[in-house]
Amino acid sequence: MEQTVGVFFGGRSNEREISVITGMLAVNLLWESGRRVLPVYLPPEGGMATAKNLRRVEDIARGRRLLPVRMERGGVAVGRRHIALGCALNCCHGGMGEDGTLAALFDWYAIPSASPSLPLSAVFMDKELTKIAARGLGVPAARSFCVRERRWAEAREEVLAEAARFGYPVIVKPVRLGSSIGVKVARGEEELVLALALAFSLDGAALVEEYFPDRRDINCAAYARGGEIVLSPLEEVFSDGDLLSFREKYEAPAKRSELPARLPEAVAEGIRESTRRIAEAFSLRGVVRADFLVTGEKYYFNELNAVPGSLAGYLFSDSMIGCRDFLSGLLGEAKLPAEKKLVQSGILSSPVFAGGKGKRR
Repeated sequence: MEQTVGVFFGGRSNEREISVITGMLAVNLLWESGRRVLPVYLPPEGGMATAKNLRRVEDIARGRRLLPVRMERGGVAVGRRHIALGCALNCCHGGMGEDGTLAALFDWYAIPSASPSLPLSAVFMDKELTKIAARGLGVPAARSFCVRERRWAEAREEVLAEAARFGYPVIVKPVRLGSSIGVKVARGEEELVLALALAFSLDGAALVEEYFPDRRDINCAAYARGGEIVLSPLEEVFSDGDLLSFREKYEAPAKRSELPARLPEAVAEGIRESTRRIAEAFSLRGVVRADFLVTGEKYYFNELNAVPGSLAGYLFSDSMIGCRDFLSGLLGEAKLPAEKKLVQSGILSSPVFAGGKGKRR
């Protein structure tokens, strides 16, 4: 009997609406492939919900009445009915989904996942940790430093001096947001103060990073298949402004990009190798998209998207049928973390708790 695929989308995130679009795309492509699909919507106020034939963005946008869903071991419950899930697909962009929360729930409830793991998701949701991980793996990353709200309140002059050492302009980003939300270019101290104020209105910390006026935005997606890392062609995305904006990503009439990107071979190979190195280091499951900045003959790793827009299917195929087959292939790689033997010390049955970490009765 074919098992049901749970497609999870929405969440408590500034990118919730984009997640609904990605989720509905995945739901419809998988339905068309003949699979049994359970759409699971995560409202911003919390919880989970579904409905029969939930297949349109309008169903969410217009507030269609939904049935509560709760997670159980091996699947979910809708009312009194248990639905076993042979696979879960995470389409939640941003916080409380892309940050590893959902990945942890899948693991805890023993639901095989076709999406990235908790460690990868948690590290790369945080732009400060992203830089630390990249540098630790020998992947080039632009100079940056993190400013937490408390430090800004207590040591403003110190922060301004550190930014000045980079030389203006600098780019300011909320540490745990995506889709260019809250990202600003600051050309001087006054603009930096305003950019940090915006970042702190959205997040508790901000990343201040050197800015490359002549930068090129390059994407490379990767997924795991049979223990091997498969890389997409490199894509260059074009922008009319100082940075690739939310509007250009999601609201422009047509995306302006070139696939494959025309790059010096040494740069292209460096980007591919960096993407592979990150994917292998974090035992990639599912699909991710790595974003790079290229300036001249140099490239810098920018961020890794654990739940990329449209699940990056467009980077592996130029047709909807190809994207459908790509998603079906991801599901074939769904798995649970390997279980290890649990050690039972017997300490709970001991009449006395002692030792340096114990407590005497």
